[in-house]
Amino acid sequence: MCGILAIIGKGKDEALVKQLSKRMSHRGPDESDVHITEKGHFLSHERLSIIDLHTGKQPIQGCDTAWMVHNGEIYNHQELRDTILKDHTFRSTSDSEVIVHLYEKFGYDFCHLLDGMFAFVVIDGDDYIAGRDPLGVKPLYYGLDERGRMYFASEMKSIADQCKTFSTFPPGHYYTPETGFVKYYQPKWENPEAGVEELDLAAIRVALSKAVEKRLMSDVPIGVLLSGGLDSSLTSSIAARMMKEKGKTLHSFSIGLDQEAPDAKAARKVAEFLGTEHHEIHFTIEQGIEIIDKLIWHLETYDVTSVRASTPMYFLSKAITEKGIKVVLSGEGADEIFGGYLYFRNAPSVMDFHKETIERVQKLFTADLLRADKSTMAHGLEARVPFLDKAFLELSIKIKPEEKMPQTYDGVEKYILRKAFDTPEQPYLPQEVLWRQKEQFSDGVGYNWIDTLIDYCSSQVSDEDFAKAATLFPYNTPATKEAFYYRTLFHKHFPQHAAAQTVRKWIPKWQENQDPSGRANAAHVKADTTIAKESLIV
Repeated sequence: MCGILAIIGKGKDEALVKQLSKRMSHRGPDESDVHITEKGHFLSHERLSIIDLHTGKQPIQGCDTAWMVHNGEIYNHQELRDTILKDHTFRSTSDSEVIVHLYEKFGYDFCHLLDGMFAFVVIDGDDYIAGRDPLGVKPLYYGLDERGRMYFASEMKSIADQCKTFSTFPPGHYYTPETGFVKYYQPKWENPEAGVEELDLAAIRVALSKAVEKRLMSDVPIGVLLSGGLDSSLTSSIAARMMKEKGKTLHSFSIGLDQEAPDAKAARKVAEFLGTEHHEIHFTIEQGIEIIDKLIWHLETYDVTSVRASTPMYFLSKAITEKGIKVVLSGEGADEIFGGYLYFRNAPSVMDFHKETIERVQKLFTADLLRADKSTMAHGLEARVPFLDKAFLELSIKIKPEEKMPQTYDGVEKYILRKAFDTPEQPYLPQEVLWRQKEQFSDGVGYNWIDTLIDYCSSQVSDEDFAKAATLFPYNTPATKEAFYYRTLFHKHFPQHAAAQTVRKWIPKWQENQDPSGRANAAHVKADTTIAKESLIV
């Protein structure tokens, strides 16, 4: 939705603050504004207008001295307005405004009342609070400069060269000068030993449908990212049904190297089945390689799988915004919740499987959520993730792990999610897509993409340079020439040691080949080719 920047502390030049904020102008191409509080603190906002197109400009003032900036969407804002905030006077119909009024009513203790994705800062005199949504769907960084000023920003690039120390703001926390960091999101499911729930397929179907419905909240056109895999196809199917009930047609978007890419074939089949207005985007390997440097600047990571998968998503996002669409639904989170990655087949025990699903959900903000946000927001496109809805997550992650394990179902991953939507009387998807094997997004656009990218990166790094990897990059030392190349580009843009420390590498467990691609897992090679390939021939 936006890019936010807050600087708490006096003496900063206003023109410089505007320049720092403009480094994120791609996040909010519609409006830009800076507010200097009476105490000399700064709030800056780059706006992508989605809700309340005319009066939702930020920073937003509360009823008195409090001001705020917010990035994200608050899906229950109308419910909050109608209930606990009904006595407050609102200046707009913006979903964001409820945040400042919740602060005015409850002080620091209100983040748990918000249902949505958010990163915000409220400043009231010399007091302030910053907060981030439970799982980190929206990015946020914080830092401290040499004069003790506190910084908060949606992207690292706005503060990295201003702060002596900076880091990633932890999801599910808020921060105030009085309390420091407070973990407000403390679900019972984070403890692997906590109780589990019996399987209820109908409940899964209802909860995901509700999660999609609330994410259709918008005053601008909405589309879906449709890779042709299970997760994006399910959210597309649910959204298409709901849009049809309103007499509207859903726009779907897929990307591949060409029409023969695995994902492109599957997406076409799904789009035809659902009756969406489908747009298929193609990119060349040469184009992908050409934008790697710029992409890493946008992503603010050197994680191999994030860079690989972000390249097609970057091109796709550009094409979507050129069609006039500002919001898309995306399928992140399902693989983590349900153990969908192929390496989960190798889990040595039920508890190991269960712990890994929990850990993967907790770490989503370092990988898939970072990729989904920054590769879309590079073009002013907002991605919404129904699978990470709080209510859906609360239901699905606590299901008995035995019910999720592919070993229980002859190696079929995410079996219970597929089965929940296997309704022959009113089918959600074609059977061959509903039961299609997991494909890494970076692979699904065309296998030549990864193979050629690895070869290109290797050609850019000499043996002599690679031998110096541990000396040049002692933290998170790159283990391959591909990783070394990405790290070099990242270091050019973000040379600070603190910047390198914000990155977490995605490494699959329980497989000999440590390449993050799903193809590296033996399960992919041994998979039922009828499901994985032949059934998708158009």
